[in-house]
Amino acid sequence: MGQQSVRWGILATGGIAAAFAADLVDLPDAEIVAVASRRQESAEAFAERFGVTRAYGDWESLAADPDIDVVYVATPHAAHRAAAGLCLTAGRNVLCEKAFTLNAREAGSWWRWPRSTTAS
Repeated sequence: MGQQSVRWGILATGGIAAAFAADLVDLPDAEIVAVASRRQESAEAFAERFGVTRAYGDWESLAADPDIDVVYVATPHAAHRAAAGLCLTAGRNVLCEKAFTLNAREAGSWWRWPRSTTAS
């Protein structure tokens, strides 16, 4: 029986995202299928560097991509909640680098939020 790869999307193109991608490309059961940035040029440069076939200049397109199994959120800390929430709402699994909120109040609201807004 063949091993199926986990298809990753990477949301952001900074240093942490690059370090994650560099490690991911060495794994036999992982494939980076898409990357997103707020700027198309940044997404395209990252895609070229790591051999990624799809580069999006907005987060929404990555979140909506049906070929992604899990999204790695590597945005600046203040954007983690919005980025991860967008992906969860779109039905994506999410791995969020560092803390996913800025404070306990946001974390408390987060805990309830994805359960009530999960995409169908």
